[in-house]
Amino acid sequence: MNCTSDLRREALALLKKFYGYQAFRPGQFEIIEAVAAGNDVVVLMPTGGGKSLCYQLPAMMKEGCAVVVSPLIALMEDQTSALVANGIPAAAIHSNRDETANREIIEAAYRGRIKLLYVSPERLLADLDTWVSHLPVSLFAIDEAHCISQWGHDFRPVYTQLSVLKQRFPSVPVMALTATADRLTRDDIITQLGMENPLRWVGSFSRPNLSLRVVQGASKKQRVATVAQMIRRYPNDSGIVYALSRKGAEDMHATLCAQGFRSVVYHAGLSADERARAQRSFTNGDVQVVCATIAFGMGIDKSNIRWVVHNNLPGNIESYYQEIGRAGRDGLPAETVLFYSYQDIIMRRHFIEESGRPLVATEKLDLMQKYAESTICRRRILLSYFGETAECDCGNCDVCLDPPSRFDGTVLAQKAGSAIIRTGQEVGIMTLTDILRGSVRAEIRQKGFDRIKTFGAGHDLPAPAWTAYIGQMIQLGLFEIAFDEANHLKVTPYGMRAIRGEIKVELSTFTPYTHTPRKQVPKEPPTPVDPVQQLFEQLKAVRKAVAAKAQVPAYVVFSDASLLDMAQKRPSSMEEFMKVSGVGERKGVRYGKRFISAIRKFEGMSASMPQGTSVKETLILHNAGVGLGEIAEIKGISVETVRSHIAQLIDEDMVTTFGNYISRTEYEDIARTLASDPEGKTLREKYSFGMISLAKAIMAYHQRAK
Repeated sequence: MNCTSDLRREALALLKKFYGYQAFRPGQFEIIEAVAAGNDVVVLMPTGGGKSLCYQLPAMMKEGCAVVVSPLIALMEDQTSALVANGIPAAAIHSNRDETANREIIEAAYRGRIKLLYVSPERLLADLDTWVSHLPVSLFAIDEAHCISQWGHDFRPVYTQLSVLKQRFPSVPVMALTATADRLTRDDIITQLGMENPLRWVGSFSRPNLSLRVVQGASKKQRVATVAQMIRRYPNDSGIVYALSRKGAEDMHATLCAQGFRSVVYHAGLSADERARAQRSFTNGDVQVVCATIAFGMGIDKSNIRWVVHNNLPGNIESYYQEIGRAGRDGLPAETVLFYSYQDIIMRRHFIEESGRPLVATEKLDLMQKYAESTICRRRILLSYFGETAECDCGNCDVCLDPPSRFDGTVLAQKAGSAIIRTGQEVGIMTLTDILRGSVRAEIRQKGFDRIKTFGAGHDLPAPAWTAYIGQMIQLGLFEIAFDEANHLKVTPYGMRAIRGEIKVELSTFTPYTHTPRKQVPKEPPTPVDPVQQLFEQLKAVRKAVAAKAQVPAYVVFSDASLLDMAQKRPSSMEEFMKVSGVGERKGVRYGKRFISAIRKFEGMSASMPQGTSVKETLILHNAGVGLGEIAEIKGISVETVRSHIAQLIDEDMVTTFGNYISRTEYEDIARTLASDPEGKTLREKYSFGMISLAKAIMAYHQRAK
């Protein structure tokens, strides 16, 4: 039998059972397969791309306990609460929890009752010689792995010490996961962790559901008006406003509150309790917007964030991509707006002067500025930055929707590419511009660049135009910047195709940049009257009530994508409800009745569930391997009622395993007594009615089996 087929079958069964999905996203099974074979893996997937499942499923499939390294307590709590809601045994140990409780969790992991254990890098390293060394570790999963690299946008020195894991546990696979890492950072992650020939999975960075818009020179009044418009457009969903400073976050929060919007503020200047309360209000859906600095958001798994606004220019494309990626994690349409002014550049450069890596940070800020000022498809720029080529425009950014004039720039690209190659790919943007312009400055003469064939080939264009066009070529993916080689330009394989004339390069006509504000007033979309959208909004209200009763964030109940699938499929029975995308067995049984009743009412049917629904729910949980007491707890019924359901299902030959409901000793005692006392009068003093019914059903089953 094919081992891969067996593994896929097992993985798909778990995917359906716990997550309610019928198929894997690209790369997920390949990663699971690599871990099953004991190999290290580097996973680079965009926010919302399904990274967590890549280690969660192997953790359930392998013996032992997977240790997940996570940088934030809030992130650990969000992940574990979502896993437990799906019926997956997970827990986190951290400083906000009493040490007695932490010890109980560790003991449970020793005994095999925890499959995923979340821990901070500091705690893991501190306890490496104590409980960690005795734990049967199946996998180390390092989340937010870009923190390990000095080339990354969120470097944390403690992460570099995680290289000890491969030394201490050489046979345990290590998985590094991140949503934002360029080629240099990916290579550094592998080196820092001491990985051995890992599988590198780089998923597509394309998030076509995110609209991208940049607004230059907007006033404070225009910015607030845009945010207010977003809140009104998505009254039952959430959004984030990112600010450059704590004061900026506080000011936006105060302004929105004054206008009657439900807002919270989040930044590093608040106490831990204040930040925790703000995040809890946001994730639970109690507020419509959080006004925050970049201190907010890492690992936020909230699926119904419908918009993200940047009130200032981010410091680099990695940060920007990660922050806008918090919108639309469910795959449904979401909006992003970036406000930009030259004052942001001044502030950012001031921050860079105080940082420890001014050269790299300055170059990355320049690329972020070029993105904001670009006249070519913004999605193509983002994809190119992460090494992915898009050969056509996205149609969902402001540049595509209001395109500038374009021209055939293939010859310009060939001149620039040829010059890069003839210099040994050892020049940066400014030197390349000087070579193409025919500048005879000393450095160019000393290196002999004034003797190459393409010297002066672009003398007819001014320097600012060449700088702009080379920037567009980088953004299109023709060239890339080697940050580890003094920011030299390298021709990509896609760029070589342009040099050989195999593809046409379209550039936007250069116009000198001015800082004149462009008034951009987004149009308010009409209120939807589509029945699917109407039901979708009603199901959101049901979800909010269910989440409040269960005391969990709304997205932990079901994602917006699942609600939309419900609105489209309109299940009127439990069997149909279990076919909705994202509805796993436990959550389907726990929450399904409320949603089915709402759908039936919307369809003009009786809101009451069809007869026998409760018994079918018990069967679903029985098939999922859930025990007697837990079935009763999930369904909110008595143990005796569960036993009566199981007896009925045994009579219908739907249940053929009985050990979870009655012991062999109990069954044999009841069977012997009934043989001499068919009425079972003496049994009622010793056993409940449900136990006796179970035993009778099993006896009848054995009789039929003969």
